[in-house]
Amino acid sequence: MPDDPHIPAPADLPVPRITSPRWKPSLVWVLPITAALIGAALLINAWRSAGPRITISFQTAEGLEAGKSLVKYRNVTIGHVTAITLSADHERALVTADLAKSAEDLIVADTRFWVVRPRIGVGGASGLETLVSGAFIALETGLAKDAGRVFTGLENPPPLMHGPNGKIVILYSDEPGSVNIGAPVYFRRFEVGRVIDEQLEADGGGVRIVAFIDAPNDRFVTHESRFWNASGVDLTLGANGMKLRSESLLSVLAGGIAFATAPAARAAAPAPSGTRFTLFRDETTAMAPPDGEPHYVRMRFRQSLRGLSLGAPVEFIGVNIGSVLGIDLDYDPADQSFPVIVTAQIFPRRMGRAYDALLVQGAAESDAKMAKLVGQLVVRGLRAQPRSGNLLTGQLYIALDFMPGALAVRFSPDTRPLEIPTVPGSIDELQLRLASIVTKIDRMPLNDIAQHLDADLASLHGALEQVNAEVLPALKATLETAHDTLTDVDRLLGDDAPWRDRLEQTGAEARRTMRSVRSLADYLDRHPEALLRGRKSSASQPDARTRSGGTPP
Repeated sequence: MPDDPHIPAPADLPVPRITSPRWKPSLVWVLPITAALIGAALLINAWRSAGPRITISFQTAEGLEAGKSLVKYRNVTIGHVTAITLSADHERALVTADLAKSAEDLIVADTRFWVVRPRIGVGGASGLETLVSGAFIALETGLAKDAGRVFTGLENPPPLMHGPNGKIVILYSDEPGSVNIGAPVYFRRFEVGRVIDEQLEADGGGVRIVAFIDAPNDRFVTHESRFWNASGVDLTLGANGMKLRSESLLSVLAGGIAFATAPAARAAAPAPSGTRFTLFRDETTAMAPPDGEPHYVRMRFRQSLRGLSLGAPVEFIGVNIGSVLGIDLDYDPADQSFPVIVTAQIFPRRMGRAYDALLVQGAAESDAKMAKLVGQLVVRGLRAQPRSGNLLTGQLYIALDFMPGALAVRFSPDTRPLEIPTVPGSIDELQLRLASIVTKIDRMPLNDIAQHLDADLASLHGALEQVNAEVLPALKATLETAHDTLTDVDRLLGDDAPWRDRLEQTGAEARRTMRSVRSLADYLDRHPEALLRGRKSSASQPDARTRSGGTPP
C-alpha cells in the first residue's frame, strides 16, 4: 500500500488552519438581559425599602389570617401578617409580620401589640369596624431606645388613648365597684373626662385607677378635690323623707366617677397632672371632714351579740366615730364563760372640736395620746354598750356613752389595742325587766281573782236585772209627771198670761221707790243735820233733787 503511486506522501499533504469565529451581538439576548437588570433593581429596592420582621406571641390567633390580616398604627397600615405558627410547647400562637421601612422607628423594646376584635360591653362597643374588614393587629409605641423583634402581645387593649390637652389623675381605692375602662368622669353632672386604665396594686391591697380630665375642665381639679364612685343609685331615707340621686343612666349601668371641691376647703391652686387622690365609695364619705389616723380598741361583752355584724357603727354620744372590724369568742377559765371580743376601728378626729379640747398635751406618740384621752373618759364613766339600731331588723351598734353611777373599773393605758370597759346592753336590761314583770304576774293568784271577779259579775248582773224590773218603770213615771209639770209652767209663762201685766206694774213702782230712796240718801249725805232740825223750806233751801233738776222726794 505505501508503494502505491496514487497515494501522495505525508509531506505533500496541506496543513489545515484553525480559525476562531467572530462573536456578533444578537437581538435575542436583549430581552433576558433587560429582565435580569429589572429584577436586580427590584431586589435591591425591596431590600432597601424592607422593614423589620417581627414575631408576636399571643394566647390565641383568633381572627388572624396569614397573608390577609394587617398591622396598623393609628389606623394606618404599616405591615401585614406573613405566617402563624405554634410555639414549641404548643401553648401560644406565634404571629410573624413584615412591617414597612417607615415603621422601623416604632418597633422598640417596649412596644405593645394587641388584636383588635369586636368588643361589646355595658360601657360601650369597640372594634365594630372589624366585623367587615376582619381583625387586625394594633400597636402602641414605647419609650425605649433599643429596637425589638420578639414581643408578647396583650390579650386586652391597653389604656385608652387621650388627647394632648388635659390632665391625668391617679385614684386609689380598696375596690373599684363597677368602674371600668371608658367609664365617664363627672363634675357637677357634666362629663369632663373618662377612665383610661385600672389595675391592681403590686401587693394586691387595692386598685389603681387612672382617669384623664379633658381641657379646659382640668382646671377644676385642685389639691382639695374629692373623688367618689358615682356608680349605681344613691337612695337615702332620712328625717326629710326619701332622696334618690344618680349621675346618669350610663353611670348606673357602666359605672362612673364624680369629683368636687370639699365644702370647707379654701381656694387651692390646680393640681398638676399625675396627682394622686383617694376614691371614696360615695359622695357623703368624700365630702366628710378628714378622718385622720385610725386607732383600734377592743371591748369584752358577757352577753349575746346576735344582730351585731362587721361594719356596724361605733358611736360616741350619737356621733359615728368608727366601725366594727372583728367579732370573736373568748374563753374565761375562771367562771367557764365565753365572752365576746369586739374589735373596732375608731377615728378620734371625727369628734371635731371636742377632740382638740380633750387632746392630751405632752404625749410624744399618737397611741400614747389616744390612751390618755380614753383613760380620762373612762374615769368619767365612759362605757361601751350594745344598743338596738333598728327594732325591725334587730341590728345592733356599739354606743360609747357616759353611764351615770358606773362603777369604777381598772383601765390599763399600756394595753394594745386599748380595752374599753363595757356594760350590759339596753336590750338585755329590757329583757330582764320583762322577765321580772312576767315573774310577778306569774306569782299573782289569778285563779282566786278570776273566781272573785266571776262572783262580782254575777252580783252585778242580778243588780242590773232588779234595776231593770223595778227602778226603770218608777223612773219612767216620774219623768212623765215632770213633763206634765213643765208643760203647765210653760203655759203660765206664755205672752198672754194676765199676771205678766201686774208683774210689769210692780216692777215700775219698785223702780220709782228706788229712785226716791237714792235722792233721800243724797240729800242726807249733804245735809246730815236734817235728821235733827228737819228739812228746810224749799223757798230758802232747795233740796238736792231740785238743784240737780230732779223731782223732790
